[in-house]
Amino acid sequence: MKFIQFNKYNLTFLALLIVHIALLLYMVNDFSIAYKELAIFQNKTGLVGLLSHIFADRFGAEIVWIKLPFIIFYSLSAIVLYLLTDDYFKYQKDRVLAVAIFMILPGVNSAALLLNESIIVVFFTLLYLYLYKKTEKENYLLLFIFLFIDNSFAILYLALFFYSLKKRDDLLLFVSLILFGLSMSFYGFEIGGKPRGYFVDTFGIYASIFSPLLFLYFFYAIYRFGIKFERDMYWYLASTALVLSFVFSLRQKIYIEDFAPFVVVAIPVMLKLIMHSIRVRLREHQGNYLFLGYLLLFSLIFNFGIFLFNKSLYLIVENPKKHFAYDYHIAKELAIKLKSLGIERIYVKDDELRARLRFYGIKNDGRYKLVQTSLNDKKCDIKIEYFGKSVAKYDIAKR
Repeated sequence: MKFIQFNKYNLTFLALLIVHIALLLYMVNDFSIAYKELAIFQNKTGLVGLLSHIFADRFGAEIVWIKLPFIIFYSLSAIVLYLLTDDYFKYQKDRVLAVAIFMILPGVNSAALLLNESIIVVFFTLLYLYLYKKTEKENYLLLFIFLFIDNSFAILYLALFFYSLKKRDDLLLFVSLILFGLSMSFYGFEIGGKPRGYFVDTFGIYASIFSPLLFLYFFYAIYRFGIKFERDMYWYLASTALVLSFVFSLRQKIYIEDFAPFVVVAIPVMLKLIMHSIRVRLREHQGNYLFLGYLLLFSLIFNFGIFLFNKSLYLIVENPKKHFAYDYHIAKELAIKLKSLGIERIYVKDDELRARLRFYGIKNDGRYKLVQTSLNDKKCDIKIEYFGKSVAKYDIAKR
């Protein structure tokens, strides 16, 4: 296999992957378990809950073991994408860059660190594309198995339906249409909120998954690629997911986890377009496109830095609860502070905080109760701080 050859590109990819896995393992301990994650874990909800429980039962119910399966899926996704793109680009350095961009996308990192199906869907989608490339035929057994993994594979089936129209493949058209119908009858698509426009909200979420500037260019790239180049499976997946998500969001709030996995796998499309735009021009006319490329890369690295050091944002956020990751903070530090005071049993009124503290070994009973106070209070029993700024304060009172 080309992957195991010791050339500078493979070694660069392996180095990036190892460093990034180390960062993810560091970050997973930097987060507290969120209430919705805890519900998935305790109720063994779907494949996510099952996998997290298997690892917890084998290694211990600690956050790193519960989330390790998804870091593994992230790592496998990066490897499969690297193998998949070995001949997609003219230059191997473009291939490494495409996978590096995929690896540091804020949305992909979130999927690797949080309990949800997204990174599993990304991996199996890339695996399907890789097997299709290697065998040059559809893997219908794998498509059938997808039906029982997650509802979002309905988008893959629909993309394959459109792709079959281009290929004039009657068997693929029939199978994809049947599987799409079965998926919709089994799951449907989860939507929520009052009937009103969520288009801007959806656009904003995509911008946070990519980084704002990168998504704007990605959006343009999907449009431009569809006109200028031959439409490949990457393009069909991304365009189908984007169109459906924006159409649905015109009337209802969508669950972006159903759509985003099929968008992020199309990173090679975006990079191929911008590299083509640069290289078809003489060197003296490449300036504007090079500037755009560096600007997009800088914006992505900047947003990844914000994600990596997300707690530093509390320094500029006036209300800590407005922090995008607030639901993944506080609980672990609070449990540690309570234990340092010799308290392992305390009454907590807030249902979500009570469940999260129980995960960290704080039982909900005893002679004391936990009371959250105002951040303006100068005296308190427990203060949670990040980078020297108070984000939560609590008093311990007798019941």
